[in-house]
Amino acid sequence: MSDLPSILESTIKVRFQDCDPFNHLNNAAYINYLINAREDQVVEKYGLDIYKMAKTEGKSWVVASNQIAYIKPAFLMENVVVQSQLVHFTESELRVEFRMLTEDKSEVKAVMWSDLVYFNFMNKKRDTHSDYFTDLFKSVVKPVEQTIFEERIGSFRKRN
Repeated sequence: MSDLPSILESTIKVRFQDCDPFNHLNNAAYINYLINAREDQVVEKYGLDIYKMAKTEGKSWVVASNQIAYIKPAFLMENVVVQSQLVHFTESELRVEFRMLTEDKSEVKAVMWSDLVYFNFMNKKRDTHSDYFTDLFKSVVKPVEQTIFEERIGSFRKRN
C-alpha cells in the first residue's frame, strides 16, 4: 500500500445551477463539490467504494461534522482543483481535509475539514476499523501542522 498517493486531486468546472446571483459558487454547493470529488478520488485511487461497502458489508463512514472556510470565490464556468487528504485517524474516526484551489493551484478558494465516523448500519453503532483499513490509513495519512481549524485557515490566508 506504500505506493498510494496521500493527496488526491481532481479538476471540476463550476456549473450555472450551483451558483448564486453573483455568479459565485453557492456556499452550500462547495460541500457537495468537495464531497463528490473525494468520493470519486477514493474509488479511483484506493478502490474504495463507500456505498458498495454500506450495501454489502453494512458498514461505512458517516459525517459527524464539517468545518468550512470560504477564502476566495469560485466563479461560474471556472475550472477548480479539489485536493483531499486524510490528516488524522483513530480506531473509528477519520479527519479529511479538502482544499479547493485555482486551476493553476496558486490560490486557495476554500478549505474544509470533515470528521467521519466508521458506522455499523446493522446495529446502528460506531464500529472499529479493520486491520486492512488501519494499514491503508497508515500508508496514506498526511498530517498537517495545525490541529485547530482556525489556525489552519490562517495559514492559507497568509499564503494567498
